[in-house]
Amino acid sequence: MRAMVKANEMKTITGQKVDFSKIRDQFPVLASTVRGKPLAYLDNAATTQKPWAVIDKMRDFDSREYATVRRGAYRFAEQATHEFEEVRAKVALFLKASSPEEIVFTSGATMGVNLVAGSWGRKFIGEGDEIILSHLEHHANILPWQMLAQEKGAVIKVIPVNDAGELDMEEYGRLLSSRTKLVAVNHVANSIGTINPVQTICQMAKAAGAVTLVDGAQAAPHMKIDVREIGCDFYVLSAHKMYGPSGLGVLYGRKEALERTPPFLTGGDMIERVTFEKSTFAKPPHRFEAGTPPVTQVIGLGAAIDFLSSVGMDHIEQQEKKLLDYATELVSRIETVNIIGAARDKAAIISFTLADAHPHDVATILDSEGVAVRAGHHCAQPTMDRFCVPATTRASFSFYNTFEEVERLAEGIKQATDLFRG
Repeated sequence: MRAMVKANEMKTITGQKVDFSKIRDQFPVLASTVRGKPLAYLDNAATTQKPWAVIDKMRDFDSREYATVRRGAYRFAEQATHEFEEVRAKVALFLKASSPEEIVFTSGATMGVNLVAGSWGRKFIGEGDEIILSHLEHHANILPWQMLAQEKGAVIKVIPVNDAGELDMEEYGRLLSSRTKLVAVNHVANSIGTINPVQTICQMAKAAGAVTLVDGAQAAPHMKIDVREIGCDFYVLSAHKMYGPSGLGVLYGRKEALERTPPFLTGGDMIERVTFEKSTFAKPPHRFEAGTPPVTQVIGLGAAIDFLSSVGMDHIEQQEKKLLDYATELVSRIETVNIIGAARDKAAIISFTLADAHPHDVATILDSEGVAVRAGHHCAQPTMDRFCVPATTRASFSFYNTFEEVERLAEGIKQATDLFRG
C-alpha cells in the first residue's frame, strides 16, 4: 500500500508532472523536528505554512522597497502603489472576478464578514427580515449576523445538516421566503470538511430576491474559485490560510453590491472630500480601505497566489484528495475512532473522536510523536452540538503533506487508543 500510494506523489495531469517532494522542500518550517521527531504539520485548516517565495518577497520588500501606498510622489511610493494594485488584479484573476475594483483588502475573512454585516446589513436589513445561515458555520459567520439581528429585530434561520454532515437542501428551499434578505454560508466547513453546494445555494437565494455571502476561507487554498460561476454577491477569504501572511484578508463584492454598501470604517484614504460640514467617500474598493493598508502583507499575498498558480489548483485539489482518501482509509480501521462528517463532497479534513479519550489528550499524544493536529470545537460549537460531541481532534492536510505523515497520524491514534485502553 505504501509503495503504491507514495508513487502517486509524482502524478500526471494534462501531461504535466508535479513532484510534490520538491515543492515541500520550499517550506522551511517543514524540516523542523518536534521532541526529536520530524514535524508532521496537519493543522492546515487553522493556518498554512509559508514557502520561501512568500518569506523572501516580504523580507525583500521591507528591506529594500518599503513605502506606504498612494499619494507619494517619490519612486518607492510609486513602486509600492504599483505592486499593491498589481496584487489586487492577481486576486481578481484568482477568484475570476469581473474587475480588480471588486476586490477589497481587509484584515481577514472575519473582518470581511463583519464589514458586510456592519455596513450593507445595517442599511438593508430591518425588523422582521430573515437571515439564513447553515448549521456548519464558523463562529465568524454567525456572530456578526446574530448581533445585527438583535439590533434590527431580524430573524435568523438555520439550514439543518444530516448525519453525513451535508446540508438539507430541501429544507433550505422551504426556509427561503420573500422575507429572506441574506443567505450566508461557508464554502467548506472548517470543522468537518464538507464542501457545500454554494452555486445552488446562491441560485436559490437569488431566485428569492436575497443577497448572498460565501465564507471561502477554507476553500480558496484548496480548489479553483469562480465567484461569477458561484453567483454570490460577497466572498471572503484569509491570506494566512493560503500560504500567505496573517492579518490580511480579501472581500470580493460584486460591483453593484459594493456600490450600494456604505463605508464601514472611516479615516484617511477612503474619501473624496472632507469638510466639517459634509464629507463624500471614494468609490469601491478604496471606500472600504480606511487608513494605511497592510502593504507588506498584500505583497506577500501576491507572492502566495503566484506560488499556488505555479503549482496549479487542479494539481493541489487532486493531491489533497489522495491524502484525504488514504487518511480516511487508515483512520477508519481503528475500532475506537468515530469520524465526524462523511459528506460525499469533502475537503482534506478528518475530524474525529476517540472512545474514552478527550480530543485534547489525543492531540497531546500525537504531539509527542511530532504530529501537529488541532483539538477543540474549532469555533463551530453549533456543529459540535449537532453531532453531540463537545469537541473533536482534527487533522487537516495540504498538498505539501506526505503519505508517510498520514501513516504517522494513524499510528499515533493507535498509540492513544492503546494508552487509554491500558
